[in-house]
Amino acid sequence: MVAAHPDDETLGLGGQLPQIETLTLVHVTDGAPEDMTHAREVGFESRESYAAARARELDRALAAGGVRNARCLELGIMDQEAANHLVDLVQALVSTLERVDAVITHPYEGGHPDHDACAFAVQAACTILWLTGRATPLRVEFASYHARGGQLAPGRFWAMQGYPEHVISLDDSQLAAKRAAVAQFVTQQAFISTFPIETERLRPAPDYDFSRPPPPQEVLYDRFGWAMNSMRWRQRAQSAIQMLGLD
Repeated sequence: MVAAHPDDETLGLGGQLPQIETLTLVHVTDGAPEDMTHAREVGFESRESYAAARARELDRALAAGGVRNARCLELGIMDQEAANHLVDLVQALVSTLERVDAVITHPYEGGHPDHDACAFAVQAACTILWLTGRATPLRVEFASYHARGGQLAPGRFWAMQGYPEHVISLDDSQLAAKRAAVAQFVTQQAFISTFPIETERLRPAPDYDFSRPPPPQEVLYDRFGWAMNSMRWRQRAQSAIQMLGLD
């Protein structure tokens, strides 16, 4: 599973992770952006201390959710900066994905630039594996969030014809474990409290055209005034495609 931030894995698929016998969790960023506004709101005075707190929350969440045997890889990119490291990210994933049966990641939906970077990197890494004659894992997506009608749509996919969703309703024990896991992300509660946790959604990953806006067209992170907006994101993606020889 390739997730952008600590907590994405739990929100998206926390009920299913304990059932995966051989699981590698790859976290692309440390969850701490350069902008310290939120970190200060929750009591931190440095980006490094905030990142360390998010790592501790992840450890506690995995334990509370019953995820016992996962191998965790932390790539350590700064939050909101994954699009600036796409080539390195793809190259890291090529070796990681070479001997796995399936890879689960975010959809390309314009919810967060790091989510979109994960979608790009997984698709590109799998393409390189295929082009070089190596086994290619099945690509699967878990529901994250996107903008819909001017509102945040958490825990849902933007529907795409030909890519049916598999909706999983958690049983009582799964739901209790997931609630316990989600509760460990103390620094993120103001945001993640809006997410539904009773169901989880998976679907086959489409072959995205990353030169075009994401399928919802509306890009949530364009509203926030971040350094990484959707135009810059697509420019980074096009540059990475050329550098990787995938154009």
